[in-house]
Amino acid sequence: MKKVNIAIISYGRIGRVHMKNLIASPYYNVVMVCDILKPDDFEREYPEIPFVFDYTEVLANPDVDAVLIGTPTSFHPAQIRAAAEAGKHVFCEKPLGSSMKEILEAYEAVKRAGIILQTGFNRRFDDDFLAIKSRISEIGEPQILKITSRDPGMPPLEYIEKSGGLFMDMTIHDFDMARYMFGEVKSVFVQATALVDSTLTTYGDVDTAVITLTFENGAIGVIDNSRQAVYGYDQRLEVFGSKGMLQNSNHLERNTVFSSKTGVVSEKPQHFFLERYLKSYETELAYFAKSILDKTPVVCTMEDGIMAIKIAQAAQKSYQIGSTVALNTP
Repeated sequence: MKKVNIAIISYGRIGRVHMKNLIASPYYNVVMVCDILKPDDFEREYPEIPFVFDYTEVLANPDVDAVLIGTPTSFHPAQIRAAAEAGKHVFCEKPLGSSMKEILEAYEAVKRAGIILQTGFNRRFDDDFLAIKSRISEIGEPQILKITSRDPGMPPLEYIEKSGGLFMDMTIHDFDMARYMFGEVKSVFVQATALVDSTLTTYGDVDTAVITLTFENGAIGVIDNSRQAVYGYDQRLEVFGSKGMLQNSNHLERNTVFSSKTGVVSEKPQHFFLERYLKSYETELAYFAKSILDKTPVVCTMEDGIMAIKIAQAAQKSYQIGSTVALNTP
């Protein structure tokens, strides 16, 4: 079976998750890993895989077919552009960048090179959401979409300072999921504040938000976000239409439910995204490989990544001006 020779650029938390999935996958050979720091345990775990400190060494390697980019967001456009110019296929973690100008320049480089690029919105590849997407025609005319996405606790303030804000860092997953389910977004209206930690306002950020989307097809969407759900990682989605409804529930730590005369008690939701969406990281890479090897359509394109950023930017503007912001789709 032909495999994709892939290199990882950035070996942080998510890079390690991808590494384990790539090593276990029947679709890949990991031929290089790159980061500015080499972990002490890397050679012990992967003695046969070269580790380099400059990503241009990865791009110069003729054995590399594709790269997985997981560096900080601001580096993404330049690295995408360089990979495209080197003829390497690209899997890039979200978001695609911090500057739309730089992202669009990278997009043009990708188009010129004719390489495959998949944006890393892993939730598209979650079994529950794939099941809803595969049956969405059963609800008839789409009318209402509801997404609840709440983290179990606040990240450190030093992370908040560099995150790009709630809408770009957290809600961007929900914006992509909304488009995935119901299509293009026409306008955005946001009500948001800092109810968990008021110091977020120092960074122009919020931790609690309700976002109303109007879709081009006339349907309405509602997303609610919180940085702190004390009971665990709250991830729910519902699509409602003229013929019915599809919805998913939280994944619990265990499915055991205790019933007694005093009440019915179940477990809490799983703790965070690595528990809840672990399999989706494996699945998205399988889809990426099949796009390269079998020339199947990319499920989450660079255009999808660009549109999610545009919605996030519109949401930030709506929060700032307190009114609805219209989007202009490509």
